[in-house]
Amino acid sequence: MFYDTETNDHGLPRDPFKSCVAPRPIGWISTLNADGVANLAPFSYFNAVSGVPPHVMFSPGGAGPEGVGKHSLLNVQATGEFVANVVSLALAEKMVRTSAEAAAGVDEFDLAGLTKAPSVLVKPPRVAEAPIHLECRHWKTIEMPQAGGVPCHLVIGRVVGVHIADEVIDDDGYVDVLRFQPVARLGYRQYTAVERVFEMKLPVPQIRRS
Repeated sequence: MFYDTETNDHGLPRDPFKSCVAPRPIGWISTLNADGVANLAPFSYFNAVSGVPPHVMFSPGGAGPEGVGKHSLLNVQATGEFVANVVSLALAEKMVRTSAEAAAGVDEFDLAGLTKAPSVLVKPPRVAEAPIHLECRHWKTIEMPQAGGVPCHLVIGRVVGVHIADEVIDDDGYVDVLRFQPVARLGYRQYTAVERVFEMKLPVPQIRRS
């Protein structure tokens, strides 16, 4: 099948786009508002975008419950900091609870029964139960094209600090994802977790001799 995204005439029961770009890692973004109240929300439009220096991005779409923007976006714009927490399979249910459109000033850590852990280089707290945390300072926000008046932004932050739980590092010093099984988003209401890994050797560069 083929469909034009301008008309979205796919003829299927639901838009298939998110199932076509899957799995997508989940950035569980913790921020503080200008009054110091914590916010926690998951974003499936999330990924690392560079390694040296390391940067990550998350993309909040929609106007939020007050119609002025997602709280995570507003908080980063106000304070310039956020933490990207990794969602393990054990935390999947609590992560979903924090996706609710809560009113401004509601602390999703409390809503989901999660523990705050202090960060080292930034002010927003970390999810203590998460196996990995990336402390970030805001670098740039890009306003994406709108469709139907729905705002969308791309928030990019420089990773200034990394926390890795000792128990997910194996005896050889490698992060073992099977020890925490990171959760990713698929299409519709579907999720997945890493349950199998395999290695592949990269091809040796072929040097053409003249």
